[in-house]
Amino acid sequence: MNSALHGDNYTKKHTMTQEEKTLIEERIVDVLKTVYDPEIPVNIYDLGMIYKIDVHDDDDNSPRGRHTGDAGSIVELDMTFTAPNCPAADFILEDVRTKVESVEGVKSANVNLVFEPAWDQSMMSEEARVELGFD
Repeated sequence: MNSALHGDNYTKKHTMTQEEKTLIEERIVDVLKTVYDPEIPVNIYDLGMIYKIDVHDDDDNSPRGRHTGDAGSIVELDMTFTAPNCPAADFILEDVRTKVESVEGVKSANVNLVFEPAWDQSMMSEEARVELGFD
């Protein structure tokens, strides 16, 4: 019997270090910079649409197809849109969730759509303001 598939490794609890969390957060930012609102030529991260990225350990150590014993981390992400009635909202939300879940070390992502505080142009990076002609 392969002990890795029968629980031996799944009972060992691994708590992520701050360094591991930071590395995952950096990878998440990298993939978020590949997500675009189809109407705006700047990625959603530089637009300031991402309010929170919270990486934490998954408390559930069940195997779920994992062979390493590492259940992975859960990502809580708060984001907004430049306008509450964004026609591409569903597409963007799904793109964010799929790309964040593709990051090594991430088991699942919960993407929460929030409108407080309301997005405004001051939330954009300098690069985004230049790209869109605001500076």
